[in-house]
Amino acid sequence: MPVVVTEIKRAERAAADALAEYGVATVHEAQGRVGLMHQRLRPVFRGPAISGTAVTCTLPPGDNWMIHVAAEQCRQGDILVAAAIGESHAGYFGDLLGTLLKSRGARGLIIDAGCRDIDDLEKIGFPVWSRSICAHGTVKETLGDVNVPVSCGDALVNPGDVIVADSDGVVVVPRLKAQEAVDKSRARTEREEIIRQRYAAGELGIDINNMRPKLAEKGLIYMTQADYEKE
Repeated sequence: MPVVVTEIKRAERAAADALAEYGVATVHEAQGRVGLMHQRLRPVFRGPAISGTAVTCTLPPGDNWMIHVAAEQCRQGDILVAAAIGESHAGYFGDLLGTLLKSRGARGLIIDAGCRDIDDLEKIGFPVWSRSICAHGTVKETLGDVNVPVSCGDALVNPGDVIVADSDGVVVVPRLKAQEAVDKSRARTEREEIIRQRYAAGELGIDINNMRPKLAEKGLIYMTQADYEKE
C-alpha cells in the first residue's frame, strides 16, 4: 500500500550542514569508500557543494505526482531524493517544482531520472543532480511512497540520512554516522593539506609515501633510455 511517512528522524543539523565543506570525494574516502551513488547522476549545472538531510520518494515511470506529495514533507535543510521505479528519462522535474521545493527550504534534488528547464533552474539557484536531461513531460496518475528507504543511483538512502552533492557526484552518509563522517573528513582534509604543501615544495609522492621499496618488490626497474634501446 502506498504510504507517506511523516515526522521522520533526521541527522543532527550541524553535522549535516558541515559535510558540504568537505565535498563528495573526501566524505566518500573518509567513511571507507561507501555510499557513493552511480556516476550517471550528474549536476545539471555547475554550482557549490550542498549537503542536507534526505526526504525520499519513489516515482512510477513517467509520473511525477509523488514529488508534489513529497514537497509537503520537506523542511529547511532537506534534500529530496527521488528514485524512479524502473528506468525512465522523462523530465520529471523543472523550474516550477524547483520553485516549490526552494520555498519549502529544500537545498536540492537528487533524481535517478530526467530533469528539464535547466536554464531556469540555474536562474533560481535550485541545484539538481539527475540521470539525464529531457524535455518530455510526465503525468500525475500513479501513487508511490514518501519517506521510505529507496535505492537511488544504486545506493541505499534512508529518510534522514545526509546527502552530500557536488561536481564530483553524490554520496550518502547514514543518519547515525553523520558526526563521525564530519570528524573523519576533517582529519582527512588536515592530512591532505600537509601533503599538498609538501607537493608544492617539490617533494614526490613516491618518497612521501615510501613507495620505492614496494615498487621494487613488485618488479619495477629503472634504466636509461640508452640501455632501454639496447633491450
